[in-house]
Amino acid sequence: MSLKSIGSKFNTLHIVTFIAPENSFQKIFVEKIAAIIKLIAAWRLVHKNYSKTRHFEHMKIKSRKIIIPVIVILLSLNYLQTGLSYGTQSGQSVIWGDPGEVEKLDFTGGAGGRDKAPKPPFAFIEENLSGTNPKVRIIDAIGVKWSVKFGSEVNAEVFATRIAWASGYYVEPAYFIPSGKIDDLGELTRARNYIKPDGSFTNARFERQRDKGVKKLEAENSWSWIQNPFLGSKELNGLKIIMMLVSNWDNKDLRDVKRGSNTAIEQIPTSSGTQDRFIVSDWGGSMGKWGGVISREKWDCKGYAQQTPAFVKGIRGDYFVWGYAGQHTKDFSEGIPIGDVRWLLGYLGRITDDQLREGLRSSGASSEEVECFTRAIRERINQMKSCVGE
Repeated sequence: MSLKSIGSKFNTLHIVTFIAPENSFQKIFVEKIAAIIKLIAAWRLVHKNYSKTRHFEHMKIKSRKIIIPVIVILLSLNYLQTGLSYGTQSGQSVIWGDPGEVEKLDFTGGAGGRDKAPKPPFAFIEENLSGTNPKVRIIDAIGVKWSVKFGSEVNAEVFATRIAWASGYYVEPAYFIPSGKIDDLGELTRARNYIKPDGSFTNARFERQRDKGVKKLEAENSWSWIQNPFLGSKELNGLKIIMMLVSNWDNKDLRDVKRGSNTAIEQIPTSSGTQDRFIVSDWGGSMGKWGGVISREKWDCKGYAQQTPAFVKGIRGDYFVWGYAGQHTKDFSEGIPIGDVRWLLGYLGRITDDQLREGLRSSGASSEEVECFTRAIRERINQMKSCVGE
């Protein structure tokens, strides 16, 4: 088929109709095809204006043999680049699962449960220099590997994962360890301010590393809030609400991979194949003040409580208006219908104050912080309930 016939038979509309995109990944791929079609059209224009020259007639014959294979290669590369975060998936994509009887969930053990908490003694593996907070990798007494984080995100991350987990969202099991000791300590850089020369430490978040057979897709293989298989679903909107509820302003994703994406995909082997779980991989920017670089905070109940009256700004038409501001504010605060909030409250709204207190205590909160956060969280949940008529 000649370039002329390609250009005449296909245009952007034909391509879009033929592929019929069902999600944002396919839509972006279609847009890339359209861009290549436009290049073909531009080539045709050159052909039309200069084809009468002998030199061009000779060049035209050669170029036809080259340009079509080149276009095919470019198209394939664009496809692979567009689908990088999804092209490695091999199973069913999920972002939420029914948590069961929410009122009976154990907020002390969280997603991992009390029986799977870290077992001392701990042995040093290496320091992890990724991210903005000091971290080391260790192995516990029964051979389980853990990522140990120190600094300002410890308490917030442990607690926020419990809210998300109780609402049905997949999280990496996290525990607050008030004190301990790491044996066989190696050379440290950032973590040396938190781990003493004898290996002793205080106030750490232990995050369980993936089990055998589980593959974690992160960084350039993570996912974006505006490009994933769940766009427009109540489950995705519910996760956005949880992020806003805990004031997690650090909602970076695939678009921010150079700064560090806070989303990931866990590939879990199952009896029927593989389950691809879309998760938020870092909840550390939670439980403080949302906002910009200057005003935002982590684990600050005073700031969290101050912003609580503005959590729900009201209803506009069929959609909630939120007071939240984060790194991708519009992607979170716009387009969430009343029905999706009502659906989430069927799970989130069943969390009791005793569970909140239990989760806060197990996250290292002081007695004052326990009561402060519990009141503010309950007020935020009640604001949503009031708006949906509950």
